[in-house]
Amino acid sequence: MTPKQADRLRQQIAAIRRGLAAEKRKFGGYDDSRGRRYFPTRYYIQLGDFSGGRTYLRWFAKCFPDDAGFADFLFEWTIILFKNGQVKEAAQKAMETHRADIQLLNSFLGRPGTPREPWETAPLEADAYASYFHALRKHTNLVDFAEWLAAFTVTEAFCSRSSQFIELNRQLHGETDPEKRRSLVRQLYPGVR
Repeated sequence: MTPKQADRLRQQIAAIRRGLAAEKRKFGGYDDSRGRRYFPTRYYIQLGDFSGGRTYLRWFAKCFPDDAGFADFLFEWTIILFKNGQVKEAAQKAMETHRADIQLLNSFLGRPGTPREPWETAPLEADAYASYFHALRKHTNLVDFAEWLAAFTVTEAFCSRSSQFIELNRQLHGETDPEKRRSLVRQLYPGVR
């Protein structure tokens, strides 16, 4: 990345933050229906500024505590946590990423994907993931992260939680009884009432 490209990314981050701050001042809250709040993590990763990304994510978590995020955003959050030495938190965020899109981690690692389940949505097509991950690897050094993620995704804890998540979703997809559905949803998302 040239210095000019890096400056452009920093300017984009600053513009997004200024725009969000102006909304907060003007309306007393955030109305980010365009989803601008999700872009800075991508820019911080491209810049290799993982401490800046961590600072941004602290602000994000404080200002948007109920925001579940998109799978690619959660994945970027995982990278930033890992690169800041927060491996336990990165493992937790990797699991959240997997729950948001069970194909994404395998796609990043270059592993063959599992067949899509009927209950899955496809936020990004495989080609879009492939080009995005290629760009990530091109702009940043993620070899250590990829090695850690490859090892993490074959651990007993990850595989067990993944299998349980997939099985509960399969049951939920075919269930019509409202009480049983409520019970399955509570098991899938324990923090949700």
